[in-house]
Amino acid sequence: MKKLLTFVLSLLLICSLLGCSKNDVNSIKSNNSTTEEPSITTPSKDATQETSESDEIMNKTLVLKIDNTEVDVFWAENASVTVLKELAKDGLTINMSKYSSFEQVGSLGATIPSNDTRITTTAGDIVLYSSNQIVIFYDSNTWAYTKLGHINLSKSELTDLLGDEDVTITLSLK
Repeated sequence: MKKLLTFVLSLLLICSLLGCSKNDVNSIKSNNSTTEEPSITTPSKDATQETSESDEIMNKTLVLKIDNTEVDVFWAENASVTVLKELAKDGLTINMSKYSSFEQVGSLGATIPSNDTRITTTAGDIVLYSSNQIVIFYDSNTWAYTKLGHINLSKSELTDLLGDEDVTITLSLK
């Protein structure tokens, strides 16, 4: 009986010590950590202004000029065109270089999101190549591109605009 009583008391003592040590650790953690009130994030004026400016940009139409000729474009609705609009908000001028006998290629000066798929282009297609180059076709080609849009002109009109020499394009919003 004495052994049983000693065992039970020892067990109670061990449980008490373990219980105290847990509280001590918790109290140390509590004392060392700072209590922070839950924060409620309210948009700052700058964030609100950026959101409304972004909405305003997205509601505008992207305009393409080849040299000084404004062309009618059907723009795709994708992330690439969204970022292209952001780049064009203050006007974006791109020097294009004639490549082969079917396209003009120019650097955007930035890398934008792409979703390349293998496509066969037609005259008037505007695509993104390598996430940082814009390509305008006046004939066809097959490669992996992200479609940006299509110029509403005939192949002969496009060849007249793009086929003779290097051109400059301007992207803007209206």
